[in-house]
Amino acid sequence: MYNPLMNRPVVQDLIRIVALGIVSLAVFWAGLWMWGNWNDEWSGFNAQFTVSDGYCNIAVVPIVGDISTLPDPNAASESDSAAPDAYSYPVANVDDILYKLRLAEYDPSVEGILIRIDSPGGTPVASEVLADAIKGLSLPTAALIREYGTSGGYLAATGADTIFASPLSDVGSIGITMSYIENVAKNTKEGLRYVPLASAPYKDSGDPNKPLTTAERALFERDLKIYHDVFVKKVAENRGLTTEDVERLADGSSMPGELALENKLIDALGNQDSTRAWFAQQLEIPASDVVFCE
Repeated sequence: MYNPLMNRPVVQDLIRIVALGIVSLAVFWAGLWMWGNWNDEWSGFNAQFTVSDGYCNIAVVPIVGDISTLPDPNAASESDSAAPDAYSYPVANVDDILYKLRLAEYDPSVEGILIRIDSPGGTPVASEVLADAIKGLSLPTAALIREYGTSGGYLAATGADTIFASPLSDVGSIGITMSYIENVAKNTKEGLRYVPLASAPYKDSGDPNKPLTTAERALFERDLKIYHDVFVKKVAENRGLTTEDVERLADGSSMPGELALENKLIDALGNQDSTRAWFAQQLEIPASDVVFCE
């Protein structure tokens, strides 16, 4: 009797088909596993470079502490066991803030940016850079001054399209300071003597361990006037005011938000929820559709 199983070519074909099926199935599952891992990693990678979770549409970028181009010296590293100084302001590193602004600007789900400010000031260059960067954003921007937005912190706020503050917020303080504590009398009492060694007459100007000469004071006052005038001009330009109006307020003093509104240093009184209506108006959407990314 004829037995087809004894037909060797047929048996070999069946074996090949089964083997091919097993290999194909193995490749499919391996590919599925690799794709899953890649997708998880890519999703995590993307999450590092996006602001919105797909639901929120207003990025919140905080500016907390002294604005500077330098890193925060109080930020303890893993190898640093020293505790941060509890009595000093944190440092708001301008590069970190610019990075967050760029992320928000390029996130397709973000439609506006809220700059939330708690800053007593900062260095002139860092504050100017931040104000210019905020002003250059293409998205609607609102600055919200909470406890304080003074000096360089206020300058940064002027880059926004609109400024909100609480009636109790500390606002303004337009001016520059280079004041320092002189240690000459203390050093003399302790038997310490300053030994001047400098290749140029003004190289050690402002050293707290030596008296400030009349010529050195004149040099610093020259620079202070330049910094002050630039500050006033920037505020006037960003706020749509005359330099005379700003100069009248630029005595270095700060003021409550309510008075700042009267003097046109801010646009409205309110809190973060108050900015919701402004964003809704700018985006022409219901206020309920304004969701902050926090």
